Amino acid sequence: MDYLRPRTWQDAVALKTENPAAVPINGGTDLMVEINFAHRRPVSLLDLSHLDVLRQWSKSNGTVELGAGVTYTDVLKHLGSDLPALAIASRTVGSPQIRNRGTIGGNLATASPAGDAHPPLLATGATVRVESMRGVRDVPIGSFFTGPKQNVLEPDELIRSVLVPRARGPQQFSKVGTRNAMVIAVVSFALALDVAGRHVGTGIGSAAPTPIEAAGAAAYLEQELDRDGHWEDHRELPAGIVDGFAERVAAAARPIDDVRGPARYRVHALRVMARRTLRWAWSALGTDGSRAH
Repeated sequence: MDYLRPRTWQDAVALKTENPAAVPINGGTDLMVEINFAHRRPVSLLDLSHLDVLRQWSKSNGTVELGAGVTYTDVLKHLGSDLPALAIASRTVGSPQIRNRGTIGGNLATASPAGDAHPPLLATGATVRVESMRGVRDVPIGSFFTGPKQNVLEPDELIRSVLVPRARGPQQFSKVGTRNAMVIAVVSFALALDVAGRHVGTGIGSAAPTPIEAAGAAAYLEQELDRDGHWEDHRELPAGIVDGFAERVAAAARPIDDVRGPARYRVHALRVMARRTLRWAWSALGTDGSRAH
């Protein structure tokens, strides 16, 4: 196995073009497990872990740009108020050691349907910025995943950063697993309310071949909140609206039976999580509609 260690981001992009089979490694929390258990044997590794530019983030025009090497711990410590759903999800990832090493970019590149960062990124309408010697392109998060552990990256492309809109209302994330900590999601769900824009964002994990949105549920909730004036007065939501949203979230799922849980349970859990996250998010709204989580 060859080991490639670029000195700069530009070197990394050039090396990826020269070695399209090279597998990027940063935190290594997924890749090293596969290598250690002989599930994968890359021809070469492209080490990005020492590139400081990938560990940086910036805020501008209502958006946070996360370098591909930003860790879950970074999000928890520094970006909880800007990206609350992603921060809540980050808190559920593995142990502190895993959160210190695992990166948002690596989670995207792995493209597991159970990836914890994926539902919040879907719910907030994130954009994945990828780069090659041919240039930079921005991929909407909803178009990034193409199948189980598959994404749109070309062989010569690397994930450079992720652009995530800053919260404009309450956000929530919920995850069901076989235990309380260090667990792969049996199913997960994220919700983002954009109060000013009167927009609802959703993200579902581990209930389809790829992470998905519950677009029909979001459209239903937007319509009901608008029709009944809830965007303005934030009074308690009627049970019918909450239940209608939860049923549509559950209907969006396309789960399978596997070792972590049956499809029927995943659908039921999604219904419960959708109901709970909506009530939690709605209760976080102040009387002035200010951002909360």
